[in-house]
Amino acid sequence: MKITDVDVWVVNLPLVNPFTSSFETKTGETRTVVRIRTDEAVEGWGETMWGAPVAAIVRSMAPDLIGTSPFALESFHRKQHMVPFFYGYLGYAAIAALDVACWDAMGKATDQSVTDLLGGAVRDEVPITALITRADAPGARGPGLPEAMAEHAVRVVAEGGFEAVKLKGTKDCAGDVAILRAVREALPEVNLRVDPNAAWSVPDSIRAGIALEELDLEYLEDPCVGIEGMSQVKAKVRIPLCTNMCVVRFEEFAPAMRLNAVDVIHGDVYKWGGIAATKALAAHCETFGLGMNLHSGGELGIATAAHLGVVSSTPVLSRAIDSMYYLHADDIIEPLHLENGRLRVPTGPGLGVSVDEEKLRHYAAANEREGDLTG
Repeated sequence: MKITDVDVWVVNLPLVNPFTSSFETKTGETRTVVRIRTDEAVEGWGETMWGAPVAAIVRSMAPDLIGTSPFALESFHRKQHMVPFFYGYLGYAAIAALDVACWDAMGKATDQSVTDLLGGAVRDEVPITALITRADAPGARGPGLPEAMAEHAVRVVAEGGFEAVKLKGTKDCAGDVAILRAVREALPEVNLRVDPNAAWSVPDSIRAGIALEELDLEYLEDPCVGIEGMSQVKAKVRIPLCTNMCVVRFEEFAPAMRLNAVDVIHGDVYKWGGIAATKALAAHCETFGLGMNLHSGGELGIATAAHLGVVSSTPVLSRAIDSMYYLHADDIIEPLHLENGRLRVPTGPGLGVSVDEEKLRHYAAANEREGDLTG
């Protein structure tokens, strides 16, 4: 079986509500979608983060796939090994788009799910994290904000059945601490996390971390910049530290271990360059006694299905994963069903999802009108 065609689209999909982090507010998501076709009429679908810049890299690599087997992924990755050197995150994301499409095609060609190709399921459902931001309480200010955020978190947990809540932090370190205290008081049993996206200084991270110790956080994610900074915080704070910012490629794993900088690493099929790379990261984490979770870059259904296949087949991925999937107003597949804070892992061949090509064209036209919304 040989790959004969590679098609690429960039799509814009709306979010249910604006989503705010310490560095941006977005109202929609831009994603790059790819399809490979083979001479045996097998198709494989992939999806990755960002839009035009990543789509351009995907198109530049596509000729290297034409005429090869979707099973020949080691050769493809070896041929593209310099792409992340030149393009960083964008390069990993572009490689992952084609990697996931090949896994989808492999599953369809063999009538096996991606989960089974990766070793079989250790879980059939995957819990996801409720994500809360200050934009969720637009009318609240000053002393009333923590209580408003806590009330919002209670509603989200009650409606969605979530077992974990993550606050997207801001540069206002003290304000985030106050919000977390209010949320913990309102939800004493929930797994609670905060992610300022490295917006805090090292001294503020230490001060806040010590103040938060009594709240029994599951982990503190990227409070400050860099492996060195995280190491300084970890030496002073008893809360586990998590990252998807200072350890985002294998070259950074050893320095982080030597400096004892992190306890949990957030993997991501699209930031790490594919499914096998994410599984390799899981092996590293288990070997060194680290926890692991998955980051979310705004995945639609194709990409979410790939993440679910990885989590389903990877024992160390036992926490509620980050996923913005439930925040999207629509999808380009028949939507995955969220029930009791969990997504069921698709069991059909490949990724186990079917693309609605009419919606794909509709949201690709939206991108042509609006340009990229994210990335």
